[in-house]
Amino acid sequence: MNSMKLSEYKFDLPSNLIALYPNENRDEARLMVVHRDTKKIEHKLFKDVLGYFNDGDSMVVNDTKVFPARLYGNKEKTGADIEVFLLRELNPVNHLWDVLVDPARKIRVGNKLYFGDSDLVAEVIDNTTNRGRTIRFLWDGSPEDFYKAAYALGETPLPKVINKRRKTEPEDAERFQSIFAKNIGAVAAPAACLHFTKQLVKRLEIKGVTVCPITLHIGLGTFRSVDVEDLTKHKTDSENYDITEKTAEIINKSLDNHKRVCAVGSGTLRVLESSVTAKNRIKAASAWTDRFIFAPYEFRVPNTLITNFHLPESTLFMSACAFGGYDLIMTAYQEAIKEEYNFFAYGDAMLIL
Repeated sequence: MNSMKLSEYKFDLPSNLIALYPNENRDEARLMVVHRDTKKIEHKLFKDVLGYFNDGDSMVVNDTKVFPARLYGNKEKTGADIEVFLLRELNPVNHLWDVLVDPARKIRVGNKLYFGDSDLVAEVIDNTTNRGRTIRFLWDGSPEDFYKAAYALGETPLPKVINKRRKTEPEDAERFQSIFAKNIGAVAAPAACLHFTKQLVKRLEIKGVTVCPITLHIGLGTFRSVDVEDLTKHKTDSENYDITEKTAEIINKSLDNHKRVCAVGSGTLRVLESSVTAKNRIKAASAWTDRFIFAPYEFRVPNTLITNFHLPESTLFMSACAFGGYDLIMTAYQEAIKEEYNFFAYGDAMLIL
């Protein structure tokens, strides 16, 4: 089915199925296994993923690291409370950042913002969107000291959907980070990667499965709602990605040998599809992608996908439907709701074979 309309991705999700906390043991979250060829659906635990992969397969994970992007401060003179959400660094030398501010109507160009009792002060230098601003941190020290100061004040950027129901806790700093996290730059965790443990990776490697990283710095655009009925008119934010020669080599070897190439997460899926040669192989690259994947879509590299259960009408849900087939994934989601699977960033996982 060619599902190019937003309304085709609506479903009723009971709010109690949106996980507020991850599973205590990461690899014991539930796993729904969906077989595209037979349409069979199985119910397992995440660590059972081991049974579906063999020697020569590759599993591509995202090694981006979430930074504590949510800062709380005050406006000069009025002392009004404000929230500043760091989106991306524009210029490390001048400490220029793209941010979102709340409440936006009170934050104007020229305003100075203070953060607690720290030495951190910022000046608003431009409006980018209705909530977006460009700010400059007034900082004389070294870049390393700046990051230390900003990160000490920052809070783990849990999605608003979770924050509406509970406050961010100190434990989230570790919970909202995958074991692969290495390269700082994301404002959201690659949710599908959160289910892996070091032991599980070891067991996959013993079986001959290569776990290899790409880097995609996930921005807030991932959670931005789609507000056009015709999906071909939806524009996604560009995100920065990196594929090394070594990772490209591992993936291409699996493809050459007709083995599984598993994209862990819809971000990884987009990256792999954004860096393909004419011969349907992966090329190493450092680039930006604004690729939006929805059905109908012909995948050229990944032949297996691990993804979480996503919210209705989200681009992540659309990607899963494009990969697994609209009707089959819709059926799987209805079953997930009936079986009370946990949804969203801290929720359970799906393996599409």
